[in-house]
Amino acid sequence: MSLLSTISCPQDVKRLDHEELGTLAAEIRDFLIHAVARTGGHLGPNLGAVELTLAIHRVFDSPFDRVLWDTGHQSYVHKMLTGRVDDFDGLRQKGGLSGYPCQAESEHDIIENSHASTALSYADGLSRAYALRGEDRAVVAVVGDGALTGGMCWEALNNIAAGDRPVVVVVNDNGRSYAPTIGGLADHLAALRLAPEYEQVLDVVKQVLGRTPLVGAPLFDALHGIKKGIKDVVQPQGMFEDLGLKYVGPVDGHDTAAVESALRRARDFGGPVIVHCVTRKGFGYPPAEQDQADNFHGVGVINPITGKPLSTAKSTSWTNVFSDEIVQIGAERPDVVTLTAAMLAPVGLSKFAKAYPDRVFDVGIAEQHAVTSAAGLAMGGLKPVVCLYATFLNRAFDQVLMDVALHRQPVTFVLDRAGVTGEDGASHNGMWDMSFLQVVPDLAIAAPRDAPTLRAELREAVATTDKPTVVRFAKGTVAPDIPAIDTIGGVDVLFRSPAVAQRREVLLVSIGAMATTALEVARLVASQGIGITVVDPRWVKPLPIALVGLAQDHDLVVTIEDNGRVGGVGSTLAQLLRDNDVDVPLRDFGIAQRFLEHGKRDQILAEVGLAPQDLARKVVEAIAKRQAILDDDPTAVGSSVTSAASSKPKSPGVQRNGDHSAAQRVADQH
Repeated sequence: MSLLSTISCPQDVKRLDHEELGTLAAEIRDFLIHAVARTGGHLGPNLGAVELTLAIHRVFDSPFDRVLWDTGHQSYVHKMLTGRVDDFDGLRQKGGLSGYPCQAESEHDIIENSHASTALSYADGLSRAYALRGEDRAVVAVVGDGALTGGMCWEALNNIAAGDRPVVVVVNDNGRSYAPTIGGLADHLAALRLAPEYEQVLDVVKQVLGRTPLVGAPLFDALHGIKKGIKDVVQPQGMFEDLGLKYVGPVDGHDTAAVESALRRARDFGGPVIVHCVTRKGFGYPPAEQDQADNFHGVGVINPITGKPLSTAKSTSWTNVFSDEIVQIGAERPDVVTLTAAMLAPVGLSKFAKAYPDRVFDVGIAEQHAVTSAAGLAMGGLKPVVCLYATFLNRAFDQVLMDVALHRQPVTFVLDRAGVTGEDGASHNGMWDMSFLQVVPDLAIAAPRDAPTLRAELREAVATTDKPTVVRFAKGTVAPDIPAIDTIGGVDVLFRSPAVAQRREVLLVSIGAMATTALEVARLVASQGIGITVVDPRWVKPLPIALVGLAQDHDLVVTIEDNGRVGGVGSTLAQLLRDNDVDVPLRDFGIAQRFLEHGKRDQILAEVGLAPQDLARKVVEAIAKRQAILDDDPTAVGSSVTSAASSKPKSPGVQRNGDHSAAQRVADQH
């Protein structure tokens, strides 16, 4: 029987001796490699946090003591030690285990944290609450060194240091977030890692590969004597102590005994303490250790032995299209510079950085700073392009509004992973940006539907000189090219059903990556003899005024977007029509304002009612309902709709009596 199979809660970890801990650590790594290889996930960060997590659960009493993970992608081992080993087959799958801490899964998961640099603020608040309530409970915040590049961490540390509350801040220092960690703090920590005495110690750590065949031979016992004095060979760090925080470290994060010793001293001190643990991302798995890009920070389905992706199918992603085009733009325009927040490779800037290393700025996990710094670059005569995941622009709304838009600076924001992203769950779905950006004066938003429109709209955005612009696109494989069959006032016409010449019943407004879905909806609706036109406005803020005339020519307007409905493009179009005294009814299909569970993108879209067959059924039902009202009382509908409808023959495909309605036939087709 494996040791791992005997672990169902942290108490089981406490009873092990140190030799057994070495065996357990190796078994955990072996399990992680095979489990994540099947589903994909954050492998490198968790391989580097094995011993650190074991030590935390041996020293502290979770869930009475509160353990907070920042960011949450390093919590897989924590999940294993708190009774969820058997759930890893469903990791990041719909209905399965979340890739981040999840309150619904376990009482040991306190914060569902995957936006970095927040755990210390939670810790400050929790510790204050326990002090006021007279509860003697420790609060432990495990912070990746990348998170310390975020300003919130330092705001929180400033407040934590002002008290005597028992907050233990564990800095998991592996020198990397995705790419190598950026900034002065990173340089300071790197100086520790590069100290000759410390390197001698880590040379031994590097050889430790554990007990199972996959990760190599055991050297655990030999480490204890070698690591015992590690904290004494490097000078403690004044930057933390200057804040009034006690500092312990640096500690070898792969020596459970050393980490336990440091954590016990921090716990027993009774006040705020920094415990600085140095780890290696991807530790114990050669393919991850040798990966220069990000040490297997996040992987898809891979061969667990070689680390190679199992899928050999080649596809072009939205990110790839952007990556190639921004390099071309950079060649043509030496004033174009790019910024990102610790996401250089994920947002497609690696090629740009290679071509123009002096024109790319990675500011660390500091989106607010990135946005205002971009405003400064624009004021200095450059053309900044800020590249972020859509969900992370949420963190810098005030800077977009007051530092960029108020000053009318021509900053371009490129938002990757817009809309439903899937497996990373609620925190990563980019379903908020088109709503909160609608309130920003003068800012313009482009939503490309395919690769050609992404390239064209990116160029249009970069060419804008008098206001900020946004280009947003989805995660995954880019849609097949969808050429326009006509253009009306800047609005691309993508589809007209044969019945349109006689009956312009439905105007379907497609937003961005939903174009493929919109065309499928149109085909299903048109198959019922209903006249339907599909258009793509390309720029969704401000909406082209041509949509007003198009709406007047139809009986029903429908919008489809993978953004929240509240404040989305649909509601904005409804306001535009009202402002122009157009009373054509509008149905806006988007995402309800709720936090979505993790799952595949198509699964989530279907769950929220954005599958083609569901949308087509609702459109047909809406047309049938309106026609029934007109049949019963031609004056019951607004004059513009009544006059249009009364001059048209009834749709032969819409049956208002009997069991076989057009809507049912649409559903039956699927």
